[in-house]
Amino acid sequence: MASAAMEPNLPAGLDAYGAATHEVINQPHELADYNLYDSDSALKEAVVRERAGWAANALGAFGWKAGSAEYLELGALANKNPPELDTHDRYGRRVDLIRFHPAYHQLMKSAIEEGLHSSPWEQPREGAHVARAAGFYMQSEVEAGHGCPITMTFASIPALKLQPDLAKDWIPKIETRVYDPRNIPAAEKQGLTVGMAMTEKQGGSDVRANTTRAIPMGAGGAGQAYELVGHKFFVSAPMCDAFLVLAQAPGGLSCFLVPRWRPDGTKNPLQIVRLKRKMGNVSNASSETELRGALGWMVGPEGRGVPTIIEMVAMTRFDCMIGSSAGMRMAVSQAIDHCRQRKAFGAYLVDQPLMTAVLADLAMESEAALTLTMRIARALDHREDSHEDALVRLATAIGKYWICKRVSGLAYEAMECIGGSGVMEDSPMPRLYREAPVNAIWEGSGNVQCLDIARAIVRSPQTLEAYFAEVDMARGASAALDSHVAALKDEMRDLSDFEARGRDLCDRLALGLEAASLVRAGSPIAGAFAHARLESRGAHNYGALTGVDAKAIVRRAAPRQVH
Repeated sequence: MASAAMEPNLPAGLDAYGAATHEVINQPHELADYNLYDSDSALKEAVVRERAGWAANALGAFGWKAGSAEYLELGALANKNPPELDTHDRYGRRVDLIRFHPAYHQLMKSAIEEGLHSSPWEQPREGAHVARAAGFYMQSEVEAGHGCPITMTFASIPALKLQPDLAKDWIPKIETRVYDPRNIPAAEKQGLTVGMAMTEKQGGSDVRANTTRAIPMGAGGAGQAYELVGHKFFVSAPMCDAFLVLAQAPGGLSCFLVPRWRPDGTKNPLQIVRLKRKMGNVSNASSETELRGALGWMVGPEGRGVPTIIEMVAMTRFDCMIGSSAGMRMAVSQAIDHCRQRKAFGAYLVDQPLMTAVLADLAMESEAALTLTMRIARALDHREDSHEDALVRLATAIGKYWICKRVSGLAYEAMECIGGSGVMEDSPMPRLYREAPVNAIWEGSGNVQCLDIARAIVRSPQTLEAYFAEVDMARGASAALDSHVAALKDEMRDLSDFEARGRDLCDRLALGLEAASLVRAGSPIAGAFAHARLESRGAHNYGALTGVDAKAIVRRAAPRQVH
């Protein structure tokens, strides 16, 4: 055998194993090891403006953690390794055990230790909801699926407070910052998570069509024990320790707290039939579940199940706004960062006018979503104020409808900015794209939100008054916005055919509120947003911008410095 010393001299560009075909050039470096907080001007400004400046240092520290390559990789791993269900153990005993990849558990642990599941209830103060929203926003940029149990746990607390005897036993362990994923009775755990089970096959969003029955085990009534028999077609996060469940009691549809384990340590017959196979939200377990005489305690008055659980639904819808805003931000960050490093036709993509206009348009959409979301977070901190309370009731439905619907188109457009490599599964873009429609469908789809908006306006006229009082605070700053609001006021005088016009009216309510929020925030993009969204005609695609400083908007939104 010839030795290496006996090999002939190789021509330039060749090695002993063959040709070195090319050098990798003009390819971006991964967006990682950056601070999700400090790199986001709109987020930092919102935290201070909405009165949570006291949390800036902690949010900055969390931003470094969340933007690290190691932490971002947890999101990818949790989705590459979906949960698995064991209905029984190897000996045939019922366990209803869901197994998750360690990355999922690390994300859950981090979220709970940061207080994203409870901090405004656990430590109420000025800006508490704002600070929590900022943290949840950054966490959702990393991975959305595990946000479902975090959100439901967070949202369960206002509903449980309606039943003080149950609240006394359950809320202390829900609020604690301990993540304990073990499938054991609640009494043996320090930290608990809570889910929600409303949807049934025959009803979907029409929960009053539910057929699950609740049979009193004694006298019945609020706080009393019942046995529940029936099914739930979508139970997200079925590994939670307890669930708020809707069922038909003798006195009508009611809300119940149903634990996974009975107080005596035996398995409650809340049995998982199968896990759902979903297009997105892969890391999060969703299931079909049957209740075979499951123990549950009534929460709130009998027959008032929807008004009781709506306390929880309102908060989950707000988190849908946060999550979709976060999805927008990550998609925009990926697109801008790619385009600032990639050259084509002799120039960086970010500097080419067509691409600059697209990126600027995406950045405006993202900042408008965040600005409105953080304004509602501040309103949540002041529910004792009649204006803020009415604004929460209407604007949460408006924001959930609009923001969650807009993210899908934005995610696609951001993917197109990146091009072919953005479609590859080793890019974060396919996951962002598949995740995008989820929040628009969960917790009430677009049409359900439109109907809820109409119902709120008709039943509580003060909500519409609060809306117009809010947008009127921006009067005079933008002729486009003033004209938009005036036309909207005129058309909202007669709501007799609201349902037929619902999509158009809700679109315009949302745009007016976003534009006014940007104006009141003093955002440098406020004028460009009003021009692009309220004045322009025929701008059906992102990037059809005229008369705005697109380069300045892109620089503002860039997660890393544009050259």
